[in-house]
Amino acid sequence: MHMRQSRVLRQMRAGKVATCTKLNLSDPRCAEIAAMCGFDCIWIDLEHVPNNMTSVEDAVRAAKAYDVDVLTRVSKGCYSDICRPLEADSAGIMVPHLMSLEEAKKIVYYTKFHPIGRRPIDGGNADGKFCMVRAADYIKEANEERFTVVQIEDPEPLAELEEICALPGIDMIFFGPADFAQGIGAPAGSDPRVDETRRLVAATARKYGKFAGTIGGAANFDSLVQMGYTFISTGADVVALYHYFGDLAKAVSDRDIVAIK
Repeated sequence: MHMRQSRVLRQMRAGKVATCTKLNLSDPRCAEIAAMCGFDCIWIDLEHVPNNMTSVEDAVRAAKAYDVDVLTRVSKGCYSDICRPLEADSAGIMVPHLMSLEEAKKIVYYTKFHPIGRRPIDGGNADGKFCMVRAADYIKEANEERFTVVQIEDPEPLAELEEICALPGIDMIFFGPADFAQGIGAPAGSDPRVDETRRLVAATARKYGKFAGTIGGAANFDSLVQMGYTFISTGADVVALYHYFGDLAKAVSDRDIVAIK
């Protein structure tokens, strides 16, 4: 028996762009609907959203039914906070606000098995098919079929960007434009430094054979691909709902109709 292969890695290794959408809501039916619609990956969040590991497990089960990956953005804490989503069979984990090369080394240490890192071994959870994947296969396949993502969303790590991108065990560099804009003192409006850094991150990641990820939408999707991004997250469940409910409420509230008495 073997670990489930990552759809995202399969896409990107074949030279294709992996698509993703973000879910804030914890109902696994949201994950199932997104998976049925054809995304390669569903991004769920433990940094900003009050989800828990049960939410992660439920989303993973719903997505796996359609061969769709889950990427879990973790909260920054101890090594267990980083490892648990992987053991729940998230195909990838994303660590927010990477601030230094030293921090990146610690992330690799805790998310990759020997010979890359020293991730604690269990194998008795969903990723290891509850001990049904042989230990040697589990270690090898987890290193090959699970991806570790770090977010560049602050100006501080740019001084070590080359070294971070060159580090074995980091699979994807993900640029976060909103927090980066805040970090350079331009939280509102458009600042050319944001676009310059977005291009720099993609170019540097590719230079060292790493995948580049970011957020985008239908309007700038093609331009992001041209920059070198091969993992692009578009939209979110809460955005879809407020647009749908907002448009619907407006359509029925704006009618100049008097109820029949």
